[in-house]
Amino acid sequence: MRHLNTPSIAIARQSLGDTMTRVGWSPSAIFDAQLALVELLVNAWRHGSTPAPIVQIISANQTLRVSVTDESPIPPSPQAPDLLSESGRGLQLVAGLTHRWGVDPQERGKSVWFELDGAA
Repeated sequence: MRHLNTPSIAIARQSLGDTMTRVGWSPSAIFDAQLALVELLVNAWRHGSTPAPIVQIISANQTLRVSVTDESPIPPSPQAPDLLSESGRGLQLVAGLTHRWGVDPQERGKSVWFELDGAA
């Protein structure tokens, strides 16, 4: 299990990639997970008003779980974006890249997470 408290996308992506590489995930699965992580981080900054969200990476029993905790109690809700909109597709992207995602309320804020099954 890894815990990060960083405003850096690069550090979060590298830590996730290192963890997944160590346990045998394919390069394409690592890319998908890193992209989903970036989406959750950007949402935490933009909608959760949290300059340094907490990132937790857990790999156990062939399942990877990544969560991003911010300070807003308001759960995210997928939007149907306008075709010309430059934003609003983040959660749809996370849903398409991962096996499942969800939200867990916290004492202060919430954790938005995703899971991938089946390393290597």
